[in-house]
Amino acid sequence: LLESGVPQLVQPMIWDYAADFDVEDKVRLIEKYRRCGFSKVWFASAFKGATGANQSLTLIGHHLKNHLQWLEVARSSPADVLEGIALTGWQRYDHFSVLCELLPVAMPSLAVCLQALKNGGYSEKVKENVEKLLGMSNLETETFMR
Repeated sequence: LLESGVPQLVQPMIWDYAADFDVEDKVRLIEKYRRCGFSKVWFASAFKGATGANQSLTLIGHHLKNHLQWLEVARSSPADVLEGIALTGWQRYDHFSVLCELLPVAMPSLAVCLQALKNGGYSEKVKENVEKLLGMSNLETETFMR
């Protein structure tokens, strides 16, 4: 890869939507990419649509935990390696599947994930900020929103 010149043309994106992925594995993967000449990497997370092909509602806690894991990867990696994070929002698993987790029901999840990334974590203050932004009285992250 070093000799090919590819690392000067592209930046790899590391995808993982799990709520409990191995942070150290991701850090080692980033180190491998750096040894191959890639100076920057992207992360890819999901704020909706990655927990089941026929899921109707978004379980915010799953996606929040995923983003908190990515923050840990970022903290454990060299400061200059992360180019950005793509928050994906899958609506269909393939072209023959029904739509899942339409955007309106996932807006609270998107807001929570963006605020967690912006603030470097999740706290009661972040929760209150999301509730205020969305005009909600009780944001639920561990159960499906009612």
